[in-house]
Amino acid sequence: MDSLTPASLLPFVLVGFLGGPHCVGMCGGIVAALAAGSAPGRRGGLHLAYNLGRISAYVAAGALLGALGGWLGAGGQSAIAAQWPVRTVLFLLANLLLVGMGLYLLGLPQLLLPLERGGQRLWRRIQPLTRHFLPVRSPLQALPLGFLWGFLPCGLVYSALASALASGSAAGGAAILLAFGLGTLPNLLAIGLLAVRLKEWARHPVVRRVAGSLVLAYGAWGLFAAVRLLAG
Repeated sequence: MDSLTPASLLPFVLVGFLGGPHCVGMCGGIVAALAAGSAPGRRGGLHLAYNLGRISAYVAAGALLGALGGWLGAGGQSAIAAQWPVRTVLFLLANLLLVGMGLYLLGLPQLLLPLERGGQRLWRRIQPLTRHFLPVRSPLQALPLGFLWGFLPCGLVYSALASALASGSAAGGAAILLAFGLGTLPNLLAIGLLAVRLKEWARHPVVRRVAGSLVLAYGAWGLFAAVRLLAG
């Protein structure tokens, strides 16, 4: 995953968007609180600030893991690097989780559920901090609240982070999580009737099968390439 192209980022946009019902289920409460606690003319600004903070958290985590992946692949852990093709193993893991994302879209989320359970420990430490910004009255409160909410346990986010780790660079990791975050944006920004229509479209069986198959095929191709590298 040394060179990222728009085509290679598309699966992450698709997962972010078509995983919208999952995102709305997890973040819907805070989004509703933003709408209920502000005047109609100010809701747009609060939602934008909240989502900017949330996506910023994704991008920051992606950049950090991308840099870590590059360090590992360059032999930062020389003892490990001498024994294992680290970058190839990371690439294998990332594409295994891409397969998991594809299966999630096809209605089989089991592979990602253990990841969400593992993230609960971190979230239990972060969640109390969100109370300092509630109730939300201004974008200056919504922005840090969104950043903290970006660490809510989510198997889809963790799968994208695994790909960020395998990207081998801070820029690559940030780009992957930015693509994913932008994919989630329409479902969380669109309120009211438009949101209902978007969710109905995202849940349409044909749409989910096509998108899930594309993501699954992309991950399977990556797994095949990784296995060939390990075998060689």
